[in-house]
Amino acid sequence: MINHSMYLCLIGVVLLSHGCEAFHPMLKNVLPGRAPSNQQRSTTSLNNNKMEDSGSAVEEYKNAATQILSNFMEKPSDDSEAAPNPIDSIDFDAPKFPKVDLDTLAQALDYELYNKEWFVTGNVNPIYFSEDFEFQDPDVKLSGIEDYARGVYKLFDQETARAEIISTVRNDAVPNTITCTWRLSGKVSIGPGLTIKPYICYTDFTVDEETGLILEQEDRFDIPGYDILLSATLGQLFPPLIGTLLAAPAPPVEPRQPTMPDIKPAFPSIDENPIAKWIGSFTKQ
Repeated sequence: MINHSMYLCLIGVVLLSHGCEAFHPMLKNVLPGRAPSNQQRSTTSLNNNKMEDSGSAVEEYKNAATQILSNFMEKPSDDSEAAPNPIDSIDFDAPKFPKVDLDTLAQALDYELYNKEWFVTGNVNPIYFSEDFEFQDPDVKLSGIEDYARGVYKLFDQETARAEIISTVRNDAVPNTITCTWRLSGKVSIGPGLTIKPYICYTDFTVDEETGLILEQEDRFDIPGYDILLSATLGQLFPPLIGTLLAAPAPPVEPRQPTMPDIKPAFPSIDENPIAKWIGSFTKQ
């Protein structure tokens, strides 16, 4: 049975956190279809409270409400027979992806994100990310792709959460930026489990000109933060609110078949480059 008092408590806590970023801490309320302003382009954060057993930690909570909300997240199980954390199998020291043009990198990310959905699974491929990768917002500051991966895995319910990729392309409006458009749905592991009304997200990857690796990540979405919050709380108690006073769920995503780019022409020594050989294995399929 759903604990209604828990929902009301969450509403109060989140509203105190100034703007609903704490509910879905990877998302910023920026309107799609235009380049973010300097104030809006703060890098993305993840509301990931410290996990001693995983080594993942928020560097700084910037307001008390966000820190309180993190206490509602499910804690790691002490059961020795619990399923292993799949993030532990990721090689975060793997060689980095060779520098390519933005269109090629966008195609590679599109293929990987479509198949791994790491925005909700945490199953990232570290080869695309700089050692200096970071994100932050007014609530939380966090650095490092490993902490991001572990936080995402913890935040989302792994049985229901989906990040269905619609497109990943070079952003012509913002220099050195790749934008991924995707549909978020499922549940987050907060309190009894909050159901997310499906909505569209826009993830901007800022790419380092020198290395070709991702330095920053910023997420934005197509509905206001209050709509996301109320749909996940009051909308579950009073379903008629969704589609009337609140926005309707985002439509389903049409399936497609992304392909990995063929980088061999740009790297004649492909057989000597372990990353290039790995990418080549996809292009030969």
